[in-house]
Amino acid sequence: MNVKILNNDIQEFINQNLNENLTKLILKGSSFKEITIQEIVGQIISKKKCKTKLPTWFHTKNIYYPKKVNIEQTSSEITAKYKTNLISGNSIIDITGGFGVDCLAFSKKLNQVTHCEINEELSKIVKHNYQQLNIENINCIPIDGVHYLKTIKKTYDWIYADPSRRNEEKGKVFLLKDCLPNIPLNLDLLFQFTDNILLKLSPILDISASINELKYIKEIHIIAIKNEVKELLFILQKGYQKTINIKTINIKNNYNEFFDAQINSNSKATFSLPKKFLYEPNTAILKAGVFNDVSQQFKIDKLHNNSHLYTSNILIYFPGRRFIVKHILPYDRKQIKKVLPSLKANITTRNFPETVNKIRKRTGIKEGGENYLFFTTNIDNKHQVLVCKKV
Repeated sequence: MNVKILNNDIQEFINQNLNENLTKLILKGSSFKEITIQEIVGQIISKKKCKTKLPTWFHTKNIYYPKKVNIEQTSSEITAKYKTNLISGNSIIDITGGFGVDCLAFSKKLNQVTHCEINEELSKIVKHNYQQLNIENINCIPIDGVHYLKTIKKTYDWIYADPSRRNEEKGKVFLLKDCLPNIPLNLDLLFQFTDNILLKLSPILDISASINELKYIKEIHIIAIKNEVKELLFILQKGYQKTINIKTINIKNNYNEFFDAQINSNSKATFSLPKKFLYEPNTAILKAGVFNDVSQQFKIDKLHNNSHLYTSNILIYFPGRRFIVKHILPYDRKQIKKVLPSLKANITTRNFPETVNKIRKRTGIKEGGENYLFFTTNIDNKHQVLVCKKV
């Protein structure tokens, strides 16, 4: 942490060059002693990433920014605020502190917050930033959080962890045991210091596999922002053995979409051919996989067991996109051309053997316009094209 970066003239230079060409800045070099242009550009890159994700930091003076990867990996202020609704009591310890966004949110709800970060440099940065943000109830400890628990032997109302992947080479398929810290391995240890654990997990983790790796799961929350899944949250309560509740939220500009269900609820779906209206669940529901519950709770029919599209003759509220079905066609370019002379539409595939790119290449349909084409399979196992418009 180079404190010279916090000098007024350097901070002013950073703010004035947020939208400049960074390559040109690097070529010009630094006009400040003891500060390299690479350090300055690093601050600019990280600060720009905070503009919408972390506006409190972005609009606060003298914030010191870490490497961009730390900004990319941290929670947004929106998701951090959501987590505060899940905790209660007096104290919480974050054993994987990172840039400290979640801890700042926790400090608004609880009196005592402990931020453990094994990277000493990052811990210093976080401590400095909390001072700029006038936060006084967060204790920053530059140490591995699991080791700290063993050393201090103090109990907390909550333990929070955001385990990181140990090996990026595993691609998109990995388990909790592949992360640091290894939560499944240390679960019994963690429950010696709390009765409640909140885990933030990667949105690409398989929920069923994570359930099998853990125990005492009380709730699973799936958070999407503007229809992009950002976080999976697992609430573990010591000794809990009842049904696991799964809660989804899609946070939008003007309102939020909620849908709740239970894991293994034994809900049954109903099925039919396409009717007047078509419904596509938001990404949080798709990640949750509670497709039969959607059919049962909203009393709408699925097109096919594996299509995850729903239909009805009466328009209802729905946590996702709603369409009116204009035409139901076979997968045939000539028939599509008749109802879509411009050959321009938005394409979605659900339980269909071809990709969007292959369909566009085969049919010549360009992207855009007001029409939405759903290439899917119906209950008779026939491939269909539903020509729709948004409601």
